[in-house]
Parts: sequence; C-alpha cells; structure tokens
Amino acid sequence: MPSKKALVRRPGPRLAEGLVTHIERDKVDAGLALEQWEAYVEALRTHGWETVEVEAAEDCPDSVFVEDTVVMYRNVALIARPGAESRREETTGVEEAVARLGCSVNWVWDPGTLDGGDVLKIDDTIYVGRGGRTNAAGVQQVRAAFEPLGARVVAVPVSKVLHLKSAVTALPDGTVIGHIPKVDRPSLFPRFLSVPEESGAHVVLLGGDRLLMASSAPKTADLLADLGHEPVLVDIGEFEKLEGCVTCLSVRMRELYA
Repeated sequence: MPSKKALVRRPGPRLAEGLVTHIERDKVDAGLALEQWEAYVEALRTHGWETVEVEAAEDCPDSVFVEDTVVMYRNVALIARPGAESRREETTGVEEAVARLGCSVNWVWDPGTLDGGDVLKIDDTIYVGRGGRTNAAGVQQVRAAFEPLGARVVAVPVSKVLHLKSAVTALPDGTVIGHIPKVDRPSLFPRFLSVPEESGAHVVLLGGDRLLMASSAPKTADLLADLGHEPVLVDIGEFEKLEGCVTCLSVRMRELYA
C-alpha cells in the first residue's frame, strides 16, 4: 500500500462561479475541468500516492481547491477558517476525512482566518502568508497549534497574489522558487530561485526529484530539468482561470505515512 496519501475533492457543478480576486474572470469549461482533475489525480496515483476523495461539496464552487481547508503538520490537522466566508462550509467534509485517517484535529477560531494555500512547509519551518485570506489572528493560531510540536512559524506578507503558494513553493532541497514580480519579499527565504513564468512557481513534490507542474510553464520545466529535477506536467488550465494551481488541488499527507 502506498506510504503517501493525498486528499482530493471532485469539482462541483458550480465550479465556474468560483471566486477570482487578482485576475479577470474567464469562462470555465466544467467538462474539461473534470477531465483535467481526473488526469491530475491519476498523476498522483502513478507516482505512488494513494488518493483519498473527500465527500463532494456541490454547493461550494471553490471546493475542488481542497488544500485551502486544512493544514497538516506531523499527525495534526488544523482545520482552516477560510478568509472568504462563502468557502467556510467546505471544511466539514475535510474534517470528517482527516478524522477517519486518524489525525488529531484542531480548528482555527474566530477572529482568525486561514487558507491552507497560505501555508508553505519546508522541513520544520512553516511559512504563513499574511494577506487577503489569512489574517494576523490566523497566523497566531498556526503558531499555537504547531510550535509546541517543534515547528518554527514565519509570517510572510502577501499582496500581489491570492495565496502565498500562488507566489512560491519549494524544491526537494528546500530552495524556494517564485516568479519575482509576484513575490513580496524573496529575501525572507534563505535560498530563492527566480523562475521565468508565474505558473512555474508552483510544484508538488512527488518523491525523489519528480515535480508535478502545470504544463503552462514549459520554460520553468526546462530550467528545473536542467537542474536535475524530473518535471511531470499536467494541464490544469481551467483551474488556472480561477487562480488555482497544482498545489491547490490536493492535500499531501506524507508526514503521517512516510
């Protein structure tokens, strides 16, 4: 049985109504989005991840972006309190899913707001984006939940994109990658690599040197391949119209099972 699990959630019928904040709204093809989601899930499975499908939330347009609903550290699941009030009902099914997997469950409480897409973990350092969806009280509650477990929480300003992980993610060696025009403070990261495309800033670590990436970033894929990584490309164009990226579509739970 695979040692790594990933929560995923099927796109609902109202996907095209999803929120957009930093880009112009574009028409979303729901049928194509489902095909792209299925290919994304298959890519995870092909590379050793057992996918756990969270119960659908058909009345929640953004529910496919399951990463925003929970933050995992070790065996603790911190259930988010999304900054957009319309997304808060999404957390119910995710809470049930992580509890079934044996996680210890904590919650973010009012007045805190936290979107999981604002959280980037690199070993025991947890960067939390402070921006439009995550507030200062939310950052404080991440500290309260995870610092007693050995984490170091670092707040990072986010103003140019929706979430911290809309701007940066990290390579297997901990180097943070990002597209400079979208990163508020690259100097906050000990090692930073600039990439040529905005969507190239988003990678999911599949294991080893394999990186799940959007096919919309071919120049970045070539750059990372030259550095010894193995890009695995998926088309998520319909989700990119809703400010989604490869990290948004799953919650990776390697800490519990690796």
